[in-house]
Amino acid sequence: MEHRAEKLLERLGVDNVPVPVEKIAKALGAKVRFSPLDDELSGFIFIKEGVPIIGVNSLHHPNRQRFTIAHEIAHLQLHREYITNAVHVDKNFSESILKRDGSSASGTERLEIEANQFAAALLMPASILVDRFDQSPIDIEDEDSLKEWAAEFNVSKSALQYRIRNL
Repeated sequence: MEHRAEKLLERLGVDNVPVPVEKIAKALGAKVRFSPLDDELSGFIFIKEGVPIIGVNSLHHPNRQRFTIAHEIAHLQLHREYITNAVHVDKNFSESILKRDGSSASGTERLEIEANQFAAALLMPASILVDRFDQSPIDIEDEDSLKEWAAEFNVSKSALQYRIRNL
């Protein structure tokens, strides 16, 4: 997932943070739509007449919306065959795939893990994190440092902390 996210950023010339996820979605031909949804519904993606549509819960925190967009971009890049004839609904990132014929797809958990890994790599590129860490190491338990870095990347502190631990 790491490599695929890096290649996408490289191809689109993105080399700084915060990563412009809406612009990336648009560069991939997707339309991003914000609407108030049930709280447990983070977002969804489907393809209509060849155009990917990413729906985002407008009631969620902006950082969460960014992660949702990145997560749906991941499904577009990694799992397009699963979303072409389906509405892919993300309920707090543990979602189901709703096929038009009513049958469910297998491997949903794997797809979600991959999408979350890709989204984290897209929003918090390893090369930029490593660079920042080399210039100014932080203690990932230090709330103030985490808050500062999270604000710079426009992600939650917990997402940043998780990402740093997994690099």
